[in-house]
This record gives sequence, C-alpha cells and structure tokens, in this order.
Amino acid sequence: MATVLILGFVEEAEAWELRSPQFPSKVGGKPAWLGYRDVPSLPGLECDICQLPMVFLLQVYAPISGQERSFHRALFLFCCKTPECYSRNDGSCMKVFRSQLPRVNDFYPFDPPGSDNDQVVLPVTGVKLCWVCGCPGNKACSRCHNITYCSKHHQTLHWKHSHKKACGSQEASNDAASLILFPEFELATEPEERDVEQEEDESSHVCGSGVLLVYLYTPLPVVTHSALAEVDLEQMATHETQDSKVFQRFRRRTAAEPDQVLRYSRAGCPLWVSSQHVPSDHDIPSCTCGAKRSFEFQVMPQLLNSLRVDSTGASIDWGTLAVYSCSVSCNTEGYCREFLWKQDFSSEQQL
Repeated sequence: MATVLILGFVEEAEAWELRSPQFPSKVGGKPAWLGYRDVPSLPGLECDICQLPMVFLLQVYAPISGQERSFHRALFLFCCKTPECYSRNDGSCMKVFRSQLPRVNDFYPFDPPGSDNDQVVLPVTGVKLCWVCGCPGNKACSRCHNITYCSKHHQTLHWKHSHKKACGSQEASNDAASLILFPEFELATEPEERDVEQEEDESSHVCGSGVLLVYLYTPLPVVTHSALAEVDLEQMATHETQDSKVFQRFRRRTAAEPDQVLRYSRAGCPLWVSSQHVPSDHDIPSCTCGAKRSFEFQVMPQLLNSLRVDSTGASIDWGTLAVYSCSVSCNTEGYCREFLWKQDFSSEQQL
C-alpha cells in the first residue's frame, strides 16, 4: 500500500491565521510556538559552525491520529543566516525540534479554534520572547526594560536600526526583525497526484530509513595499481550515470507541481536530488528514548525562491533537507531535538 504524500506550497495569509492558537504550518516570520515549556533557546539555537543565533525557517503542524499525547504536534526548523556556513554538505547550520500536547493541556482550549480573528486568544505563557526573532529571551533593554532579547547580537541590531530612537516611548519598532527574519507565508498543503508511470518509477526503487536506489551500494571492483587509471575513468562514468538517474527522477516527480516547497510522508521516503551524500540506516541516530527515527518530511530547494536570499556571492543554499523524527513520537514535556540531513546538489546539477 502506497504511503500518502502531502505537498506544501507557500501562500499569503492574514497575520492572525499564523499565530499559535490556529496551529499553523508556516514559513518565516517568528515561530508560532506550540508548547511553552522548555522552549528552545540559546545556546541550543546557535549555529554549530559560526555560533551565531539561528532564525526560524518553518514549522509543520503534524498531529498523529489516534495518539492522545500527539493530539497537537508540530516540528520547528531553524537555520543559520551566514551564507558561508552552507559550504559544508551537512546539517551543522540547522536544527529541528518536535513539540506535542494532548488535547487537554495548559495552553489551548479543548475545542478547535474558530475562523474569526476576533476569536483568537493567545495562550498565557509567562515566557519572555526576543523582540527580534521570537525565541526565548531574558536580556532586557537596560534603559526602558520593556523589550527583551535572546542575545547581545539581536539587542545590538535592534538598537542600531530603530530602538535607539524609540527606547522609552510607547511605540516599539520592529524594523530590525525584517533584517533577520524570512518573509512569512502559510504552508498550504494538498495530496500529491501520481500517475501510473510515477508509481512504477517508485516501485523500482528500494527505500528504507534514508536508503534509496539499490544500485548506489554496488561494491566497486578491487584493482591493481597498473589498472587504476582505467578503473578511475570507469568509476567516474558510473557515478555520473547514477547521479543523473537520481536527479532526473527528482525532476520527474516534481514536474507536475514545480512550486512545491515541502514533501510530507511520515515513515515514507525522501526524494533525493543526488546519488552523493545519501544517508544509510547507521547515519540516522536513534531518538533519546531509544526508538529509531524515521523520515517525516523534506524541504525542497524551491523554497529558496521565496526566502529572498539570492546573492552574487555565497548564499544560503541546499538541494534538499530531510527531517527524521522519533518513530513512536515519544512523550516530551518540552521540545525534543530531532535529526536533519542536508543534501546539496552535485556540482554538475542545475534545476
């Protein structure tokens, strides 16, 4: 039986529709936190490469039917905005967290939210959030004490761009946030429609926990030194053929919906952009509870078009971002760190 696959697309939305009580899936802006216990904060939200605070990229609301502890469930993805940190083909510049709540909880009413702005009531949390990025922050402005920040970095940025003039007044400008945060959109979803050819293409590949394409793991022959040059050329040709097959499959699967920015298929398979840097089962660490992690969703390179990160030099970039989460979605009081695998395009590939 085929796994249902959901596609995500960016759409404009009213600001109130993207707040926590509406349980949104969204891109950019500030995170709409689900739970408010042990919310991720610095240094846990620092880039592992440059140690600067990361910013919110997107969140996916993904409750699990029939599992009471996951009646409300969301995954939050953060990334670094330093372009140089993306030169490495790994996920050190990104982090993903899972939050979940039962239907009866301390933050939201039992009944579903209404579809009216007037009915939106933000949960009472007691958590101070950074004025710039929306992450937890207890560093208050030393003059007005009305604005808090997650870090000296964001406090300085806000001060230079607007707060120096507005400090102490009733109005607080959020201009600095626009320099840090990504543009905000709703993540609208719909099932992927697949034709017979796509089904046959999928069935011809083997997929486990991050493993696709059996022919990628065919061992290379043992050779003598005298035959090395000949075998190197043969290996190069084989590699180019394999990489081309994987990339062409990626293009075929996305051609019908070229604007998709997310593919969701819990316990399904990622759609890789390259035959290089594909994880094996051993590369995906188990959850802290001991259960294995399985694939849940991937972020597509098309999202970069909506983030306004293009530049002539180094830039934020990826081929695809595959997120793996606890296969049993274990109980967590706060936010559980999950696993992300970043795969880049090979140097020969272009969308």
